[in-house]
Amino acid sequence: MEHLWGIDLGGTKIEGAILDSAALDRPICRLRVSSESEQGYDHIRAQIVKLVKMLCAESGLPLPKRIGMGTPGVTDPHTGRLKNSNTQCLNHQRLQDNLETDLGVKMVMANDANCFALAESTLGAARGYPTVFGVILGTGVGGGIVANGQVLNGCHGIAGEWGQIVLDPNGPLSNYGTRGTVEAFISGPALERFYAEQSGQTRKLKEIVPRVADDPHARATIERLTNTFAQAIGLIIDVLDPHAIVLGGGVGNIDALYTKETREKITAAIFNPSFEAALLKPSLGDSAGVFGAAMLVASHPQN
Repeated sequence: MEHLWGIDLGGTKIEGAILDSAALDRPICRLRVSSESEQGYDHIRAQIVKLVKMLCAESGLPLPKRIGMGTPGVTDPHTGRLKNSNTQCLNHQRLQDNLETDLGVKMVMANDANCFALAESTLGAARGYPTVFGVILGTGVGGGIVANGQVLNGCHGIAGEWGQIVLDPNGPLSNYGTRGTVEAFISGPALERFYAEQSGQTRKLKEIVPRVADDPHARATIERLTNTFAQAIGLIIDVLDPHAIVLGGGVGNIDALYTKETREKITAAIFNPSFEAALLKPSLGDSAGVFGAAMLVASHPQN
């Protein structure tokens, strides 16, 4: 397979790339358009088709037989409809079927967190590890699982969705109406709300982190992050026991997550006397989504 085509469908932008299978880290072509999601589902479809045509024109290549695509949310394997997307107009739509009709090619689709995990495990920080859990810690909390170069989707298509694990049924309310989920505790907005409740002041997380040394409320916020992260990732380790964990998203940039103290908290949370897995910052930056989408084509069996 000479060329791998991928599309990363985001909330505000849609990015496409064509990779050479002999040099995956150097895209032949990489373009983006606005998703303009406020104009609805049919408009997003049209923007995706527009982007694919732009890729053809820019690269001089014909349409491939298959295109990989990362989506917010996931296609339900039993209904063929997209679910759990924060871009609400995508939910309940047959996006994969519709795009296959629009473009006349096979679409290989996965959740954007799965694409992140696949890219980082193939080209990025977790390259060479047999099993990788890719974490998204940002506005939301999600994750993806890669085992021996293959994305694991699961029976319901929700493998890796650790952000929706309930840690405390009496905890803070999530965007999905549940209480005490990982996301409700340690997403970026959740941490900002916690700080505001403690201090009576509203600050962005990037303003809270540098204040840890002098601000007890900032210190309590980061303690909440590391304590909850250790508890939540401990559940994943006890079930999956990945060789490497890669932390993406804005919250994943916080250095406190990678300290010896946090590793000790994780050790205390797991069914093992020590925590030996690699805990890594990602290395691909904003390339991970579209690179991972393209690599879905190579990792997905022909059908």
